[in-house]
Amino acid sequence: MNISVKEWFKSGAPWVWLTGGAVALNVIMVAGLLALIAVRGLGHFWPADVLQADYIESDGSRVVVIGEIADSEDVPAIQMREAGLEVAEGVETVRRDLLKVGNRDLLGSDFRWVTETGLQEIEHPPHLFVAERREWGNFYGFLRQVKQAGELVGEYKVGDADAAYDQLYAELEQRLDRALDIHDQIKDIEKHEIGAINATLERLRLRERSLELKGQLTAADQADIAASRAEQDESYKSLQARLEELYRQIGRDSLVAEVSDGQVVEIELSKVVQVFRPNAMGVGTKLGFYFGQIWAFMTDEPREANTEGGVFPAIFGTVMMVLLMSILVTPFGVVAAVYLREYAKQGTMTRLIRIAVNNLAGVPSIVYGVFGLGFFIYFLGGNIDQLFFPEALPAPTFGTPGLMWASLTLALLTLPVVIVATEEGLSRIPRSIREGSLALGATKAETLWKVVLPMASPAMMTGVILAVARAAGEVAPLMLVGVVKLAPSLPLDGNYPFIHLDQKFMHLGFHIYDVGFQSPNVEAARPLVYATALLLVVVIALLNLSAVAIRNRLREKYKALEH
Repeated sequence: MNISVKEWFKSGAPWVWLTGGAVALNVIMVAGLLALIAVRGLGHFWPADVLQADYIESDGSRVVVIGEIADSEDVPAIQMREAGLEVAEGVETVRRDLLKVGNRDLLGSDFRWVTETGLQEIEHPPHLFVAERREWGNFYGFLRQVKQAGELVGEYKVGDADAAYDQLYAELEQRLDRALDIHDQIKDIEKHEIGAINATLERLRLRERSLELKGQLTAADQADIAASRAEQDESYKSLQARLEELYRQIGRDSLVAEVSDGQVVEIELSKVVQVFRPNAMGVGTKLGFYFGQIWAFMTDEPREANTEGGVFPAIFGTVMMVLLMSILVTPFGVVAAVYLREYAKQGTMTRLIRIAVNNLAGVPSIVYGVFGLGFFIYFLGGNIDQLFFPEALPAPTFGTPGLMWASLTLALLTLPVVIVATEEGLSRIPRSIREGSLALGATKAETLWKVVLPMASPAMMTGVILAVARAAGEVAPLMLVGVVKLAPSLPLDGNYPFIHLDQKFMHLGFHIYDVGFQSPNVEAARPLVYATALLLVVVIALLNLSAVAIRNRLREKYKALEH
């Protein structure tokens, strides 16, 4: 039976298709965005082949270039001709490649643009090696010698057998492993053992100052504190002697390599993170190296103005801040919602409060940051320092941006979301359940605590999920209340009181901003922006999925009561 267009529209079918199409379009756009971020970010860790070629400059001179292709683009031929390059007639576009040449300490820049037509005699020598350094980025060249304390322990000359190069490279890897092990020992001593001594000495200083301010510093206290300091000083001297010996050992070995222009460079192995030969790797070896690089990115600390190394402190800071924010916002939001729904008289004032709560959800986040800076840090934190930490003044303890104030600020920012979601959950609980509980002799408080709130817990978790989704990606307020470019230590460590809520911390969102817009090396930072953005999405998704799993479990638990 034929249906007229008018009847078809009246049936609502077109709107169903329109809605479905809009949802499908949104899903495709989100998937496309995530795919773009993933490809651009994860592709950075693949050990791409390194080329060696002769390159004809615009003035006709010929140079040797070594590097890996980081990006490519097509440019108008007229633009190339204006730059002095020869381009055949009839050619409209010329491809040019962004070559990562490394050796920034020698060449002045990690990258350079080369045209496709200018590259001649391209090859991928298997002897080319890449050294990831702690400073100055990657090094590209050919290994020539390995030295120990200035003495030659291995050498390769052009024309020698490949086996000789492999043997020299194996010697380099063995000595690099030793240098990395010593570096880890130095880091452990400096960051943990000496850090613990410094923390103990600071506690002794504050204890002495506190007793002095109270007028209770006795000769016995001074002797006890002096004895403790002497004990810590002895431990420090012992660790310092170990450090001096380790520094002598780590600076013993070095490599000598030849770069693209024939220059010979010597590099201490203490300045090298890893070496690899991408042109000599098979697919399986590259895959192993690739996943190792991704793991290092997630577990290492940043280097080189955050353009090298990993982002573990930022991951840790983000997760810890979100967890603290959730712990703070949930009770406040639930209590406010319970009062508005269960106890407040439903009148004009209550309606105005609900309107105010809804309006707070639309306040720009930077306003919350300014409020957190003024109220939490300067007023509340300053008074806490005056009352509880006078011995540390004038150095602030809580009167400075830190993890606790950042968590409180975001808890305030997301509070309206939790209140609204919890109120909605409370309103959906049938009145008959409340009346049944009261009829059985339970008080209103017992009904609320043992019946109503458990049944409304899935709605509370929905509010927490929405709060986490918003708070984890915020950047603007955090710049004012605790986030920094580089935090020297994590807010959780082995030194008393173990969780340092007064410390500044790193955050993935701010890390993206810093690397993308404040980095001195834009080309090197670009892929890390994509990689960190993908990681932030994954972290938020994992946090939300954890909350969703808890909510679903609660929903199943109390489903029977709803019916």
